[in-house]
Amino acid sequence: MSSSPTSYAAAIHSLTARGLELVSRPGEPRRKFELDHMRLLAAALGNPQQQFRSVLIAGTNGKGSTASTLAAIFSAAGYRTGLYTSPHLVRVNERIQIYSPTSSPTGPLLAAISDNDFARHFFRVEEVAQRLVASGDLPHLPSFFETITAIAFCHFAELHLDLVILEVGLGGRLDATNIVEPLLSVITDVSLDHTEWLGSTIAAITREKAGILRRDGVLVTLPQHPEANQVIGECAMELNVTGISAADFIPQRNVSFELAEDVAHTFAAITPQIFRNRYQLVFGPAEIQIDSPLSGAHQQRNIALALTAARALCSRNGFSLTPQQIETGIRRTHWPARLELISPANSAPVLLDVAHNPAGAWSLRSAISALPETPRTLLFGCLADKPVAEMMQILFPLFDGDPSHRILLTPADSQRAASLDSLIAAAAELGYAAEAIPDPHAALTRAQAITPQNGIIVATGSLYLVGALRGHLLG
Repeated sequence: MSSSPTSYAAAIHSLTARGLELVSRPGEPRRKFELDHMRLLAAALGNPQQQFRSVLIAGTNGKGSTASTLAAIFSAAGYRTGLYTSPHLVRVNERIQIYSPTSSPTGPLLAAISDNDFARHFFRVEEVAQRLVASGDLPHLPSFFETITAIAFCHFAELHLDLVILEVGLGGRLDATNIVEPLLSVITDVSLDHTEWLGSTIAAITREKAGILRRDGVLVTLPQHPEANQVIGECAMELNVTGISAADFIPQRNVSFELAEDVAHTFAAITPQIFRNRYQLVFGPAEIQIDSPLSGAHQQRNIALALTAARALCSRNGFSLTPQQIETGIRRTHWPARLELISPANSAPVLLDVAHNPAGAWSLRSAISALPETPRTLLFGCLADKPVAEMMQILFPLFDGDPSHRILLTPADSQRAASLDSLIAAAAELGYAAEAIPDPHAALTRAQAITPQNGIIVATGSLYLVGALRGHLLG
């Protein structure tokens, strides 16, 4: 089937009408995840997931940063690399990226799937899925995430890629990405999130994440919460998995978020370069210079995971990387809205961060605490299924108690968003004075009006809110 902007629009419309897995329509039961359905769909498509080598990454926080860093490293070495992440910030195409040999010398090394290719694969997946439903082999059409995962697998297989880095969408054991047979599995930091789907304890959630392990396979991870460590260890022993710790690549001192000397306690001269992670590490016989645009001390753990995975792929799977290629890949990693600073003309800079759970909020708080004392405005909105009060308790004290600090509440751009009334009530119960604005773009305009140019606006709480604001800021 030929593609056009019209058919791309039709594909997006069909996907949107399908709804999101985590949102149940009134009167309908909550959708169950069935990996067998994904396997059946993939088989009818010719099992594209068997036509490329892959790395599978699960975790609560940091899996996207780890995946994008690892993909950039192999892209810098000239490997035809694919990257699959979720959710997207502005356009669904962002979830499916491939190595771009024509990228600029300083720009991102991967580019999103084109509209035409997305539409072409969508209609193929849709045709196959409808046939399976009509024959009774599938009980219903694949979900939003299953469909996009199938599109990604078809696209990656068609391009005959050397390596594909896959970020798990939710959990791991029953995630649609988990039908691949990865060269190695990576588990990033695990914390409480999506408890209604994955379980109410760290141990239960970790067991779901550990579902990406394979018998006699390889696992890359880091020491973390004791309950998570215990479960990961038990699952690895049961499957005879070889575990590799990334602790060797954690810098010995906290070198993150060092402000340039010429900032002089003002944000007027700030650029994204100021917030890079910069430090040296020993990688094999060589010393490499880490210069990552991913900010915050927590990103050092994700960089370590990516480096350890890269080393394992070289030693076990025949890949080859030079120290210069590793440095280039890390330097050109592109993973926006993670402590991303955007400086509009004639307005205070805006720090975007997709912190959407308590662990992410603590990382953001640590970064904000390192900033100079200037006027700051918080723009906050989150999803209804998140621990709203706990996130407020973590972040709001940094924006309270000073007349130059302000808190603005606005709903996230999602069907799952916490209502403005619930945000107002939660803030009031905790004793925080906040201004409520029903539209995110209007809230950003208000924040820019009340924040002097030598101050900073921090927008956070939900990927959906931050994505909408980022699209608005960048036009």
